[in-house]
Amino acid sequence: MTERPPTPFATRPGGRSARVQQAVHRAVRDLEAAEGRAGLTVPAIAAAAGVTPSTVYRRWGDLATLLADVAVERLRPDGPPADHGGLRADLAAWAEQFTEELATPAGRRYLRDAVGGADPDDTPGAATTPSTTAAHRCSDHAAAQLTAIGVRAAGRGEAVPSVESLLDTVVAPLVYRLLFRPDGLTPAYAHALVEAALRDHP
Repeated sequence: MTERPPTPFATRPGGRSARVQQAVHRAVRDLEAAEGRAGLTVPAIAAAAGVTPSTVYRRWGDLATLLADVAVERLRPDGPPADHGGLRADLAAWAEQFTEELATPAGRRYLRDAVGGADPDDTPGAATTPSTTAAHRCSDHAAAQLTAIGVRAAGRGEAVPSVESLLDTVVAPLVYRLLFRPDGLTPAYAHALVEAALRDHP
């Protein structure tokens, strides 16, 4: 079957489309748990979800983009970052949790899937909004968490680095290590990144 360009999925749809998404996502998780990655094919996923393969291709375009969409939802934070009473403590706790969760085999797999998903910018006829890519949506998750920490700290009168600065100095090194050099990645490393980010903040 010819794979079709994926439909951008930056926002959660409603109605039947939402039910299809939920069923397909659940099928991916169930098949992977039962059969491993070898069981993840579009026909098998479609059958388990009770839809046709053409439905999957119309919505996601290919398997990699579907897995990226599933990964983004699995990586979505459950709630706001914990309040530990100060910017340094909040950032350190968040960075440590981020590292611990993504350093697991499942976490690293979801991260790889999100990064490996199709980019609509490279797909003829597809939307070119960067925020529709899985990688950007994962970045948005982190940015939203850091924004919440910053707003809370500013309310306490603390000086707060910009979100972009924290993404560059804390999140980016962690993601690189998680993807390419995970051995020896410890909470102490995450804490050191936070300390450097705050030390370099004017």
